[in-house]
Amino acid sequence: MKTLYLIRHAKSSWAFDLSDHDRPLGKRGRRDVIKMGQHLVSNQAKPETYISSTASRAFYTALHFCDQLGVDEGRIKLEKSLYHAGANEILAITKSSPNCERLALFGHNPGFTNAANAFANLNFDNIPTCGVVGINFDVKYWKDIAFGEGQLAFFYFPKEI
Repeated sequence: MKTLYLIRHAKSSWAFDLSDHDRPLGKRGRRDVIKMGQHLVSNQAKPETYISSTASRAFYTALHFCDQLGVDEGRIKLEKSLYHAGANEILAITKSSPNCERLALFGHNPGFTNAANAFANLNFDNIPTCGVVGINFDVKYWKDIAFGEGQLAFFYFPKEI
């Protein structure tokens, strides 16, 4: 059994004149990511592998989650292709991931919502900022996953917690 954690970046700040890629987390985003990390550690097993988009808001979401989970930040792998990746790219990244039981990806919408829907035949309108979707796959290796074969394990988001 494999569990994929799709974690959308926390709320970003628009207060700075920066490119989209370089926008940092905003005040609400910093607050939400701590709350969501604490909720995740209390309710789910820790991921073993962490892969983040190179965008600042996704990477800092990953850093804050790792802090809450007690995981060394050096375990975060940066993946440029996760920046605004679509469902097919997210599938390819997941399929090529190191073999572990629980994999966390940190990235963006609309790709994460579309991927969650495709993986588990869901009908989510939107994964909110700092939302976490867990999808189980009954496979031995990540390379064997496919769209439509996952099962929703959990869905958490800040306004619910």
